[in-house]
Amino acid sequence: MAAKREHFGSRAAVIMAMAGSAIGLGNIWRFPYMVGEYGGAAFILVFILCSFILSFPIFLSEALVGRRTHSNAIGAMNKLAPKSFWTILGYLSVITPTIIVSYYSIVGGWSIEYFVKSLSLDFGEFRPAGWTPLLFNTIFLGLSCIIVAFGIKGGIEKFNKISIPLLFVLIVLIMVYSLNMPGADKGVEYLIKPDFSKLTGRTFAFALGQSFYAMSLGMGIVITYSSYVHKDENLVASGVGTVIAALIFSVLAGFAIMPAVFSAGIAPSSGPGLVFQTLPHVFSSMGASSPLVATCVASLFFFSVIVAAMTSSISLIEVGVAYLVEERHFTRSVACLVVFAVTWLLGLASVFSVEVFGKVDAFSSNFLLTAGVLLVVLFVGWKMKKEDVRDELTNSGTINRKVFGIFYFLVRYVAPITVITIFITNLVL
Repeated sequence: MAAKREHFGSRAAVIMAMAGSAIGLGNIWRFPYMVGEYGGAAFILVFILCSFILSFPIFLSEALVGRRTHSNAIGAMNKLAPKSFWTILGYLSVITPTIIVSYYSIVGGWSIEYFVKSLSLDFGEFRPAGWTPLLFNTIFLGLSCIIVAFGIKGGIEKFNKISIPLLFVLIVLIMVYSLNMPGADKGVEYLIKPDFSKLTGRTFAFALGQSFYAMSLGMGIVITYSSYVHKDENLVASGVGTVIAALIFSVLAGFAIMPAVFSAGIAPSSGPGLVFQTLPHVFSSMGASSPLVATCVASLFFFSVIVAAMTSSISLIEVGVAYLVEERHFTRSVACLVVFAVTWLLGLASVFSVEVFGKVDAFSSNFLLTAGVLLVVLFVGWKMKKEDVRDELTNSGTINRKVFGIFYFLVRYVAPITVITIFITNLVL
């Protein structure tokens, strides 16, 4: 007899898990430097609009596929569209997070390394590639897999219940300190006064891509996590909670980092190295006058980066683990070991080459995620029966009836056209 499938214990647990997948390095590492490169406050406005108008209905599309089937990403498509073209969506939804976690864990490793360095404020030169990053990458990936090995309630749910509230407290503390640094007002102005002259097709493309990244869309995560959601749960309410949590944390991360960047006279468009190359200089300069305060702030910051990275990495790992457990009948422990080995080997090229790392990140963010999102909205909007979509989103007509029409229009028409446009823009740009 097959083992009884686990479920999240409550709506709060669902939101914590979903928010845990959404709140991660995409917010605390990627969002600030994207804001810096693509227009400051103008980028933030576009990002927020994209999140509500497009990413939210796409999130619900993935969520209803997962909950309707109570299966992993591949199993879900085998149930809804067996032996058809659409099984590609299932396989892509497992392949994409596997590739992402192979380099995502490297950044997680950087965060552990810099947390250790922050204790002595001896950061040295940022070395993103080599044997030391490989060591810390291995530690980070191993810890993530151990959490997943404990299961949904014993591992993922328990970790997120502690880590997400803690993460919000940490980022608020860092923000308060950052806002009180000399010259921080310039960073605040950069974040709240939009320069619409900087809005280009590239801005919209990257804002939507960042929205997908921040909401964990196109990665199979929402499908997988939603498969652990009870049938009586309100998907729209859970989705709203997740979107709001992700947006708030992204903005808080911006206000925690950008004022410090401007205070130190650092260019906001410093790119992916913004957190690991520029902020250590800020902490080191602080240490000259207040070493104890600088040590506390620096260690607090990099500890929050570790927690943020971990909440997302466990969700990425769970996608592959769920597939191996349900479709290949592995035990959860063995499945975690297999995922660890595969992602560690895939990450070797990225951990020894910054150029490879950048190309894998760009390919994953701009193409794999976009392709996955496009297939999801086309499947839900055009392949699934409208009655089935309505039944799942409204819990058999008992809730969300008024919002269904808007949701279905956005998924069927607006989302595909927009995603295709963004996909073409990424190819051209």
